[in-house]
Amino acid sequence: MAGGVDCSDDARDRSLRPTLADIAELVRVPNLFTAPPDVILGAALAAIAGAELAIPTGAGLAVVSILLYAAGTTLNDAFDAPIDARERPERPIPSGRISRRSAFGFGAALLVVAVAVAFGVAGATAAAVAAALAGAIVLYDGALKGTAAGFLAMGSTRGLNVLLGVTGATAGAGDPGLTELGPTLLAVPAVVVAYIAAVTFMAARETEGGNRGAVVVAAAGALAALAVLVRLLVAVRPPALETAAAVTFAVAFCWWVGRPLRAAYADPVPATVGPAVGACVLGLVLLDAAFATVAGLGWGLLAGAFLVPAVGLARVFDVT
Repeated sequence: MAGGVDCSDDARDRSLRPTLADIAELVRVPNLFTAPPDVILGAALAAIAGAELAIPTGAGLAVVSILLYAAGTTLNDAFDAPIDARERPERPIPSGRISRRSAFGFGAALLVVAVAVAFGVAGATAAAVAAALAGAIVLYDGALKGTAAGFLAMGSTRGLNVLLGVTGATAGAGDPGLTELGPTLLAVPAVVVAYIAAVTFMAARETEGGNRGAVVVAAAGALAALAVLVRLLVAVRPPALETAAAVTFAVAFCWWVGRPLRAAYADPVPATVGPAVGACVLGLVLLDAAFATVAGLGWGLLAGAFLVPAVGLARVFDVT
């Protein structure tokens, strides 16, 4: 109405001008650097099976993984806005720095762009995996969060991210397909699913306090991943240098997640469980690097390098 105040949602959306820092906080920018190592690991597994990955294809799929991760964190906060208004009012949406409607739109757009880019750089199989990953993200954020199926859905996003890297290496004619990697190699993305599902279980109980069982579940997920690494090393028998490097990455992973998990178990309160969740999320980079090194030292170093920007940005932005 002329002369009145427009209080519609559209007007409120137009009045919001989120900064780059607000968007970085919304998408959990440190975590974005944990996504490409999954793709690198997938390509490394395909390399063990005899495939090759073109650098432009791998780089494109790494971008896809970042877009999908950013979509997941954005939609997570959009769906959780009413809860965050009570428990985490400092986050971008409940604090009023980003509107909930804009977050939904931004997250959906990221999903669509990610699938399109996957198709463009690696073809229909990659696009199908990216679409499945997008579906798992929406299911977790929108309907399954906090349930047993939700923990598996969250874990499956990481497992599918690993398979996304495999599709890049299998895009060429004559290369091994997703189903031809064999049980030993397929056990790697499977245990990544289990590890992230366990960490998500712990994260879901971050604000409760007094829940040592959730911390034990996360620790069990880490130990299961290490057991699969041992199995892979025995099966592939890489040269001594690669074996030593893989073990070094594994030891670093144990140190990285072990200290905060021990602190969270000793005193399971939000102040200790939150950092343990963050450490386990960033620690996935070291775990990916340990697995990838079995295919060659270069694979492991490339995956592990992403820990540097992730840790640096984690000093500025929250991981959980």
